[in-house]
Amino acid sequence: MSIYCLKINDKFSTNQNSNISQVVEIALFIDQIKSNIWLFGIPSWLFGITDRSIAAFADGYLSPLEIFQLFTASFFFVSWLYLKPEESFNSNDLDPSQYQEYLDRTQANKLQVKKLHMISQEYILPFPYICQIYHLLNLKHLETVHKFSLNNLKIFQISHFQPTNSGGIIKFQTILDSPANPLRIWRQPIVEVDLILHTPYTVELSIPVYNNKRIIVIFYAFPLNDSEHQLFIDIYSDLEWPKPLLQIILHFASCLTLFEDLPYLRALADQNIGRLFNLSKTSNHETALLFKRFVELYGSSVEATKLLEGREES
Repeated sequence: MSIYCLKINDKFSTNQNSNISQVVEIALFIDQIKSNIWLFGIPSWLFGITDRSIAAFADGYLSPLEIFQLFTASFFFVSWLYLKPEESFNSNDLDPSQYQEYLDRTQANKLQVKKLHMISQEYILPFPYICQIYHLLNLKHLETVHKFSLNNLKIFQISHFQPTNSGGIIKFQTILDSPANPLRIWRQPIVEVDLILHTPYTVELSIPVYNNKRIIVIFYAFPLNDSEHQLFIDIYSDLEWPKPLLQIILHFASCLTLFEDLPYLRALADQNIGRLFNLSKTSNHETALLFKRFVELYGSSVEATKLLEGREES
C-alpha cells in the first residue's frame, strides 16, 4: 500500500519537480565528465613517465637535464593524483522546502548508489535455492568453505543479533588468525562484520576495511525451479582506490569465492533439503541464528512453495 501511495504522489508531483530532476541529472553528468578526465590522466602520466625513463636510461647515463625532467613529470603526476575531483552536488546542496522529501531522498540515494557501485555479477546455479540461502546465512562457512580465500579467518564472537519483521541482523567479530594474512595490511586484527537478511531473497554482507570505509556485498537469490536458482551479486564500496583497479580485484575475489562455494553447494544439494526447513532440526548455535530466523519466517513447506510460486508468477 505504501509503495502504491508513493507512486501516486510521484505521478502528481512530476511536473512540479521536473526542474529539480534536471538539475540532478546535469550535476551527475558534470561529475562523471570530471571523473573520467581525471581517470584518463592517470595512465597518460604513467605512460609519459615510463617513456621518459626508458629514454633517459637508454644510454646508461643520466644527465642533470634528464633527472630534472623525470622529477618534474613525477611531481606533476603526484599533483594530478591529489586533484581528484570532488562531487559538486549532493542532497545537502538542495533546499528541502523546494520539493517533496520523497523526491529529495530518492535523488540523493540514486546519486550515492551510483557513486558507490563497483561490480555486478549474475549466475544460474544448478542447486536448489535453499542451499544458497543456507550457505549465505550460516557463518561457519566463512571458516571452512572459504578457508583458502580468507586465509584462516576466524569468527571471534557474535556481538549482536536483532530479528526484524522480514529477516534479521547479526553482527559478528572476525579475527585474522594467520600472521601472514594479507588482509592485515589495511584492516585491524579484529573487526565487526554485519550480515543482514532483508527479504527471503536478499542478503547483505557489510565488511569494514579501514578508516570507516566498507565493502558491501548484496546477494539476490531467486528460485527458478526445485533444482536451480539465479544468483545476483552487487558490490558497493566507498574505498578511495582507483575504481578500475578496485573493480578488477573485486571481480577476481567474487569469482574465487564462488568457485569455492560450488563443492559445498553440491554437497548440500545431495542431502535432504527438506530438513533444512524444519525448525526443530535447525541448529541452535549462535552462528546459525540468522538462518534459524529465516526458517521461523519462511521455513514451513507452505512458505517454501509460496516462494517458488511467487518467483514463477513474477
